[in-house]
Amino acid sequence: MLTVKSIPAFNDNYIWLIHSPDKRCVVVDPGDATPVIKVLQEEELTLDAILVTHHHHDHIGGISELKRAYPHVNIVAPSAEPIPGVSQSVDDGDQVEIFGERFMVLSVPGHTAGHVAYVGDEKLFCGDTLFSGGCGRLFEGTPAQMYSSLQKIAALPDETEVYCAHEYTSSNIAFALVAEQDNPHLQRYREDVSRLRAQGISTIPSTLRQEKLINPFLRCDQASIKKSVADKAFDDSDLETFAALRRWKDEF
Repeated sequence: MLTVKSIPAFNDNYIWLIHSPDKRCVVVDPGDATPVIKVLQEEELTLDAILVTHHHHDHIGGISELKRAYPHVNIVAPSAEPIPGVSQSVDDGDQVEIFGERFMVLSVPGHTAGHVAYVGDEKLFCGDTLFSGGCGRLFEGTPAQMYSSLQKIAALPDETEVYCAHEYTSSNIAFALVAEQDNPHLQRYREDVSRLRAQGISTIPSTLRQEKLINPFLRCDQASIKKSVADKAFDDSDLETFAALRRWKDEF
């Protein structure tokens, strides 16, 4: 099993650092080079590769500086996104090897048109597609695309750890409790999240098992969620339930 460390950036971003026992590492979505370089120098790590999920600046802003500091770094990014300095373009179904573990590339459009996720070693690096208790805004994609992307993620094994790119859990739970106020799993999770955040501890990674119990965007087939959006949805299909829920969250 690979070891993963979070590097906090900006107000609520996480840059993920995957490292091997022999002091080599990979970083995911480095929006800022400064904290990454600081950790690499302090822990005497060599940067082998950068994995990118999508093109937003808070995920790619540090790439150029990291490339200058580590000229041989392999920059892996989705082919359909405008990412600077890419050395390996990937699409759905491609594989990336990280320290002996194979990671599958999943196309997960919705937040952006060409967004991808990387899954392997029972870990999912999903950028801004799935958050704990929530999902990404639809900046470029359609509700149908995002719903399909989330269903693709939900089909992964329950023990998969979810490494999303933001600490949005508290605000997501606040909305989820309005959408599904009688969910006992969600109520317990709120207590856990409140305790962790009060101590300054990250709520990430979550697991898919947890998210299927508490995340309303993965529960659009549930009667409780359908009922909560009944006055906002055009029909009671799972897709329209998701679309209505996402519109509601946008205004929450």
